[in-house]
Amino acid sequence: MVEPKIQAISYKVTKLLPGNEYIFRVTAVNKYGVGEPLESEPVTARNPFTTPSAPSTPEASAVTRDTIVLTWERPEDNGGAEIEGYILEKRDKDGIRWTKCNKKRLTDLRFRCTGLTEGHSYEFRVSAENAAGVGKPSAPTQYIKACDATYPPGPPNNPKVTDHSSTTVSLSWSRPIYDGGAQISGYVVEMKEAADDEWVVCTPPTGVQSTHYTVKKLKENAEYNFRICAVNSEGVGEPVDLPVSVIAAEKLEAPEIELDADLRKMVTVRATATLRLFVTIRGRPEPEVRWSKADGTLNERALIEVTSSYTMLVIENVDRFDTGKYVLTLENLSGSKSAFISVRVLDSPSAPTNLEVKDVKRNSVSLSWEPPLIDGGAKISHYIVEKRENSYIISDLQEGGRYYFRVMAVNEMGVGLPASTDQVKVSEAPLPPGKVVLVDVTRHSVTLSWEKPDHDGGSKIINYIVEMQPKGDDKWSVCSEVKALEATIEGLTTEEEYSFRVIAVNDKGKSDAKPLVTPVMVKDITMEPIINLLFNTYSVKAGDDLKIDVPFKGRPQPEVSWKKDGQVLKQTTRVNVLTCQTSSKIIIKDATREDVGKYEIALTNSVGTKTAEIFVIILDKPGPPSNIKVDEVSADFISLSWDPPAYDGGCQINNYVVEKRDTTTTTWQIVSATVARTSIKVCHLTQGTEYQFRIAAENRYGKSHAIDSAPIVAQYPFERPGPPTNLHVSHATKIGMLVVWGRPASDGGSTVIGYHIECKEHSSILWTKVNRGLLTENQFKMTGIEEGLLYQFRVYAENIAGIGPCTKPSEPVAARDPCEPPRNLRVTNITRTSVSLFWERPEYDGGVKIIGYIVERKELPNGRWLKCNFTNLQDTYFDVTGLTEDVQYDFRVIAKNSAEMLSVPSETTGPVIVKDDVDPPTIILEDRFRQLVVIKAGEIIRIDAEITGRPLPVVTWSKDGKEIEAKARCEIVSTNFTTTLIVRDAIRRDSGQYVLTLHNVAGTRSIAINCKVLDRPGPPPKLGVTDVTKESVSLAWAKPEQDGGSRITGYMVEALEKGQEKWVKCGVTKFIHFTVSGLRENTEYFFRVRAENHAGLSDAKEMVIPVLVKNESPEIIMKDFPHHTVYVRAGSTLKCEIPLTGRPLPKVTLSKDNVLLKSTMRFNSEVTPDMEEFKYLGVLFRSEARMECKIDRWVRAVAAAMHLMYPPVMVMKELSQKAKFSIYQSIYVPTLTYGHEL
Repeated sequence: MVEPKIQAISYKVTKLLPGNEYIFRVTAVNKYGVGEPLESEPVTARNPFTTPSAPSTPEASAVTRDTIVLTWERPEDNGGAEIEGYILEKRDKDGIRWTKCNKKRLTDLRFRCTGLTEGHSYEFRVSAENAAGVGKPSAPTQYIKACDATYPPGPPNNPKVTDHSSTTVSLSWSRPIYDGGAQISGYVVEMKEAADDEWVVCTPPTGVQSTHYTVKKLKENAEYNFRICAVNSEGVGEPVDLPVSVIAAEKLEAPEIELDADLRKMVTVRATATLRLFVTIRGRPEPEVRWSKADGTLNERALIEVTSSYTMLVIENVDRFDTGKYVLTLENLSGSKSAFISVRVLDSPSAPTNLEVKDVKRNSVSLSWEPPLIDGGAKISHYIVEKRENSYIISDLQEGGRYYFRVMAVNEMGVGLPASTDQVKVSEAPLPPGKVVLVDVTRHSVTLSWEKPDHDGGSKIINYIVEMQPKGDDKWSVCSEVKALEATIEGLTTEEEYSFRVIAVNDKGKSDAKPLVTPVMVKDITMEPIINLLFNTYSVKAGDDLKIDVPFKGRPQPEVSWKKDGQVLKQTTRVNVLTCQTSSKIIIKDATREDVGKYEIALTNSVGTKTAEIFVIILDKPGPPSNIKVDEVSADFISLSWDPPAYDGGCQINNYVVEKRDTTTTTWQIVSATVARTSIKVCHLTQGTEYQFRIAAENRYGKSHAIDSAPIVAQYPFERPGPPTNLHVSHATKIGMLVVWGRPASDGGSTVIGYHIECKEHSSILWTKVNRGLLTENQFKMTGIEEGLLYQFRVYAENIAGIGPCTKPSEPVAARDPCEPPRNLRVTNITRTSVSLFWERPEYDGGVKIIGYIVERKELPNGRWLKCNFTNLQDTYFDVTGLTEDVQYDFRVIAKNSAEMLSVPSETTGPVIVKDDVDPPTIILEDRFRQLVVIKAGEIIRIDAEITGRPLPVVTWSKDGKEIEAKARCEIVSTNFTTTLIVRDAIRRDSGQYVLTLHNVAGTRSIAINCKVLDRPGPPPKLGVTDVTKESVSLAWAKPEQDGGSRITGYMVEALEKGQEKWVKCGVTKFIHFTVSGLRENTEYFFRVRAENHAGLSDAKEMVIPVLVKNESPEIIMKDFPHHTVYVRAGSTLKCEIPLTGRPLPKVTLSKDNVLLKSTMRFNSEVTPDMEEFKYLGVLFRSEARMECKIDRWVRAVAAAMHLMYPPVMVMKELSQKAKFSIYQSIYVPTLTYGHEL
C-alpha cells in the first residue's frame, strides 16, 4: 500500500526503482467500507528524456607550466532536459586513465585546469550532464604540453590622457591582453614633440609598476606624442601609441552636477517646514549657477547660496504651491549642464478642476470633475460634495428648485480648497420614446407603436407627436398627435415611401425624436413565412407529455406540414398537431423512446417556403452495450472491452456494471459497478476455471438490460521462454568483465521480464548465481574477479510462465586488460593484384608490449575473414598480395601483445576493388577557412588542410597567381595526408587569396582561402596642387592602393615652410581634396598627406617640389594661331582649345561682335584649370565675325578671322588641335574672300 488516506483525486508516488514496471490501483473508501479497486495500465519508471550528446572538442589557451585554460561549445542535443553542468577530464600522455579536472560540477563553458606537471603533455575531453545522467564525452584534444611562455608581452590596452596642464600630462592605461606567459614587471613611458623623430624615456629605466603616470616639466603650449611599453622577464614588449597628440595647456572642464541619491528620488517635505536642496558642483572656469522652477516662477521666499564647490536652495515655510520640478543650470566657457530635482510638499490638495453639472433630473443631479492639479503630495482618499439653496444646506433636491454645488478633495493631510458650480435648476425635457415598431401597412395607411421613454424628465408625458417625411422631401410634417402608445396614419399615397418619427412632450418641452429604423413603402405587403423558434431542442422524461409550440407569420397565410426523420409525421392518439393563424403546435402524450428524432416544420405560401428543424430527446435509461471483446487472457485475469449503447437515454452514460459467474453455477457476482470506461481488467480469477461475463450501462435514469459474453477459460496463453542467444564477453579487464547476450529466439508468447546469470571458473564444475535481482537489460558487469583466471558464463530468461532453459556456456575469457585495436586503417595504394595498407599503433597496449599484428581480408559480399600474413608482422604497414583482379575486398587489422592477448579487430577499410585504380585528389578544410580569415599584422597565418588521393598528389601553394616558395617567413609542411602553410609576422601585403592545388594522374583539385591582414593603410598616391592663391593652396590626391584591410576613416594634411624643420598639422578631412588656408604670400611650402584607418596613420606622401603661394596674372597663349586667324569649311564644326594661365583660376567669357555668347544647341564652351575650349557646330556661309574672350579685369584683343569657303572648296589653313583661351580675346573677321588667302 502506497498511502491509506488520500483526500484528493491525484497523488505523486515516489521512491520507485528506475526501469521497473509498475501497476497501480485506487480504491474508494466511505463509512460503509472499501469499494472495488480501479487498476492502471503497466507503467515503467523512467525519465522522459535521455542523456545529452557530446560537447565540442575543448580548445586550449593561456598555457603555463601548471595551468591550461580550456573552452568548449554546448552539445547540439541536450537530450530533452536542461544541461546541469559539465565534467572535464584529462589524461597524461604517459598514463592510461582519465581523471577529473573539476571537483564541482561546471556550469560555465570555460575552465582553468590547475595542478599540472611542468613538461608533461596532456589531452582533455568534456562531457555534459543533465537530469538523465552524464552523456558521451567529446573527442579528445591533441596533446598539450604544460610549459611557460617565453615571449615579450603585448602592447598595453586603452591608453588615454586623464589630465593635463601647462607643464604636465597625466596618462593611464590597462594591462596587456597577452603578458607573454610571464608577470608584467613594469611599464615604460616615452614621449617626443610632434615635430621631432626621437623618442625620450620619461619613466625610470626599470619602468613604473602602476598603470598610470604623470609626465612633468613640459613646455607650455607644446604638442607632444606619447607611447607606452610593457616589460616582463623577456624584455620590453611592443609599444602602443596614444591615439592623438597632446598640447600642454591648462584643461577646461565642462560643468558637472553631482546629485545625492536622495535628490535623485522625490524630495518630500511637510507644509510649513523648510526645504533645503544642497548640490555639489564643479567646472573650470567656475560656472554660473541658475535655479528655476520648471512649471512656474521661483518663490520669492527662495534663498540661493553659491560657492565654487556647491550651491544650496532654501525655501522656508513651504506650502502646496512649492511642489514641482526645480531646475539647476550651470554654464561656463566649456558648456552648460542642467539637472532637475522633484519636490513634493505634503499639504491638503488644491481645488478640483473642471467641475460640471450633467444629467439634471427631477430629483437628482450628476456632477463630474477632474482631480486637483496639486494633490498635496498624498493620494486623494475621497471627495466631499455639498449643496445649498438660498445660502443654506438642505436634505433633498426639490423639483423646480435652484441649487449651488461645490466639491472638495480630501487626503491624509486634510480637506482641500472647494470648487463651485453656477446656479442649477432641477428640470428637464423627457427622454425620447422607446423602440418604434411598424405594426401594419396597407395601401393607404401605416400603423406604428412605441414604448414609453425611459425617463419623463420629472414631469408627466402630455402626449406624443408623430411626424412623417415623404421620400425626396427634406421637411418633416406632423401627421398625428396621440396620448396612447400607438397611432394609425391614414390618407397616404400608394407606392410612396415614407419615414416616420415620434416625439414625447411634457411641461418642460419636447424630447428628441425617435425614428422608425427603416422607411415604409405604402402598399399591401406580402411576406415570406417567418418561423420564430424559441428553442431548437426539446427534452422530456419518458412517460411525461411534451408540447412543442412554433410561432410563425406570413402573408398570405402559409400552409403548415410536419415531418419526423424525413418522413411525413403520422398523427396518432398520442401524437397530435394543432395549427392556427399564428402558430403550430405538436402534442405528444406519454413520451417514449420511439419519439426521439428530428422534427421538421415547413411553411409555404405564394412568396416562398421556410423550414426549421427541432430535435426531441426522451430522457430514459440507456440501451444495452454491444460487441463484447476479449482483449487479453491470463491465468488470473481477463481483459474485456465493449462498445457503448446505441441509445444513451438522452444523457451521458455514468458508468457500466460488470458481473461474472463460474459456468458451473447460476450465481452472478458483481465485479465492478463503477466502470467509467468501455474496458475492464477482471483480476483474482482461478486458473483453469471457465467464466461468463455480463455488462449493463447506467445513466441517471436507470440501468439498461445486460449483454452476456461467451464462456472464457482463465489460463496462460504462453509458455516459458527459450534460452538467450549470442552469449559472449564483450569486454574484459583485470577487475571486471562485461557479459552481453541477445533476446531468446522464442519468448513463449509472453514478454521476457528479466534474466538470471551464472558464472564459474574454467577449471571448476560449480556454477554460481551472480545477480541478486532480476536483470532487465541484456548485459551484466561482472566484478570481484581475480586477475589472470579464465571465466565462463551462462544465462536464463524468465517470463510470467517461469524460467526457461539456460544457454550453452560462453567461451573462457581471461581477466586481463584488453589491448585496444589499431587505429586509422587506410588504403595507401591499389594495383590489379595487391592492396597496400597503413595503420597506427593502438592507444593502449593492455599493459604489455605490442609484439605484432594480424592482417585479415574478406571477399565481399559473402566471404569469410582470412589471414593475410603468416609471419609475425611488427610494422604498421603491409602489402596484401595474391588478390584477384576486379574482386571487392574488405580488410581489418588485429593487434597482439606479449601476453598473447589479441585486440578486437580494427575498423574495416570498407569495400576495396582490386584493380589499377586512381583516386582524384580531395581537400578537407575546417569551416573557418571557408570564410574570410582575418589576421592582425604581426600574427601568424596558419592554414591546415587534410589531403587524399591515389597516387599521392603533388602539393602546390600559390598566392595571387604566383607559387609560394619557402622563405624566411613562409613555411610549407606536407605529409602523405596533410599540408600546412605558415606565414610568420604577417604584414599588409600578405592579404589576398591563397590557393592550395593538388595534382596527380587522376586530376587536379584546387581550393582558395581568402586572408585579410589588418594593418595601417598605404600612403595616398598622386598628390598634386589644383589651385593656388596668395593665401591658400588646394591639394588633391588619390585613395591609397592598400587600405590596410579596413575602411579609410580620413586623411591628415601637414605643411612645412621651406627652411623650417617642423611640420604643422593643417587639418583632417574625409575627402581626397583639401584647401590649406592662412598661408603667407610669396612663401614656398612643402605639403604631405597621411591616410588613416582603425589601425593608425599611414606613411606620409610628401611633395618633392615646394609650392610658391602667390597670385599669377592671367595670360592667353596664341602661338598655335598664326595671325590669330582660323579657316573652317562651311557646314563643319569649329573647335578651339586655347591654353591659358592665371592664379587663382580666372573667369572666362566669350562674345561675338560685342554680343556675349551663351550655350546653345550649336555653341558650347568649357573652362579647365589650363585651357578654354569652345565648339561651334555647322558654321554657316558668310559667318565672318569678331569674337572676344574676356578674363576677369584683364582684357587683351587678338585679331582672328573665321572664313567660310565657297565652291570650289579649298582649305587654305587647318585649325590647330591645341588652342586655348584665357583672357579677353578679340577676333577680327575681314570681308568675305570666298576661300582665297588674303
